[in-house]
This record gives sequence, structure tokens and C-alpha cells, in this order.
Amino acid sequence: MQKIIRIDEPNETILSDMSAECYVLNSALADDFCKRFIEKASDKVVLFYGDKAEEKSKVLNADGVIVDFGADDLKEKKAQLRKTLGKGKYVGLFTRNRRHESMLVSEVEPDFVVFKVYKDGFDKVKELTDWYQEFFLIQSAAWIMEDDVPIDELNTDFVIVCA
Repeated sequence: MQKIIRIDEPNETILSDMSAECYVLNSALADDFCKRFIEKASDKVVLFYGDKAEEKSKVLNADGVIVDFGADDLKEKKAQLRKTLGKGKYVGLFTRNRRHESMLVSEVEPDFVVFKVYKDGFDKVKELTDWYQEFFLIQSAAWIMEDDVPIDELNTDFVIVCA
């Protein structure tokens, strides 16, 4: 399982140690920090998440986004997102931790599906991600929401952890 590093606040230290292959930046971060980060990480994958993820990814020429569309009108929303971002950009979609919504999200063929993982309810999410990995070809990611989640027990392609 590959680790993706999530950056929620400006972190100058991480700019000197770019050892991960993929980073996810909060779209609320200042543009100057994001520009410097993307320049420094030119050989890495940099995605945005948050309220302005699409806009910031487009303006700063990042590699893509992770967004939460819910379960309604997914096909149209994803098509518009692909149009906005342009060709060759990655799209990760959050899903609620339910089988039905995971199936709906997967039907629109994002590059990967993201499951939020908390300590409380970990066993249910683990069961869901195990089921997902067994039935779907689309990659999955575990978005770790808090410390002390046993990430080694998860059966996902990626794990997204806070720096």
C-alpha cells in the first residue's frame, strides 16, 4: 500500500524532504505556498482537495483533485470536472462508507475512490474496503481522519495520511 501525504497547513519542512510519490494539498492553503510546493514536487503527483480544489488545480496546473460530490448526479458532475481540469488529470471521489454509494461512485469511473477512516467504526470500514477490493477494479484509498488508526490492517491501494 502506497502512502500519500496530505498537507493541511503550510509546512516548510516537507519542502526539504519530498520522499513520497504523491501529495494532497488543502485548497485553502495560500497560493504562494502551493506554487512553491508544486514547483519543488515537479516529479511527484500533486492533488488538491477542499472547497476550491478544482479551481486551484486548474490555475496552478496540479495533477488533479479529490472531491466529494455526494451520490446525486455523479455522472454529470464528474463529466464537468473532467472538462474543467482537462485531459490527463487524476480524479479521486469520496464515498460515504456504505456499499451502495461506493458502487454508485465507482460506476462513474474515477481514477480512485476514497474512504474516510476513523478509529471509531474502523472494523466496519475495514470490512467495506475489503469487500470493495474484492469486487472492483478501480483503485481505492483510505483517508485517515485521526491518529492511531491501524493503517497496516487496511486493504486499500493507497493510504492518505496527514504530514
